[in-house]
Amino acid sequence: MSDAPVPTGPFSVPTRLDHVGIACHDLGASIEFYRRTYGFEVEHEEVNEEQGVREAMLRVNGTDDGGATYLQLLEPTREDSPVAKFLARNGEGVHHLAFGTDDVAASAAGIADRGVRVLDAEPRTGTAGSKIVFLHPKDCGGVLTELVQSSH
Repeated sequence: MSDAPVPTGPFSVPTRLDHVGIACHDLGASIEFYRRTYGFEVEHEEVNEEQGVREAMLRVNGTDDGGATYLQLLEPTREDSPVAKFLARNGEGVHHLAFGTDDVAASAAGIADRGVRVLDAEPRTGTAGSKIVFLHPKDCGGVLTELVQSSH
């Protein structure tokens, strides 16, 4: 953390916790655990070739802004993917936190102005056509943090 003054100008602030990303070895088994244990159901499933993962979004609840909070289960599809490397280092568990925003590019720029490194120069495509950027974990208390703008 820097001692530089915090910029005070307006920017598009994140409005909610969008999801918690959880790395797993077996997507089907993880889905079944969360279904059986908590009653969470899969709302969306896809393969993201760019990131090398199969993923499932399990809806936890709705939010005041019309969005929802999810668990995102991530199973690597190839050994060189970031999630595969995470699993090799850490085993299964929390991979990242994601905050929802109505303008991911503006949120990323405002957060960058506050001294946090943004890992993506431009927003890229995430789950279900969303726009995403990641923030450097060393600038976020050791937590890989994602900003996400829903495609809806």
